[in-house]
Amino acid sequence: MRVTVRLFARLREIAGTAEMNRVIGPGATIGAVWRELAGEFPALAGYERSISTALNADYARMDAEVHDGDEIAFLPPVSGG
Repeated sequence: MRVTVRLFARLREIAGTAEMNRVIGPGATIGAVWRELAGEFPALAGYERSISTALNADYARMDAEVHDGDEIAFLPPVSGG
């Protein structure tokens, strides 16, 4: 199955790209995709507890199952003043 992964803000800077395609196995979850990315880009790992995730533009939990053609977004916390 193919999914599109979108990264925002600092996560995008770490990975060097805002969007990438990934091939995943059946039954994969958002969390599994995140762990694969963190393995490829170790600096992402520290963000796991603070990021928000979305599946097809709707907020979702890490245990949500993903399907062929889905879009997964990872959003770091935002600060402002």
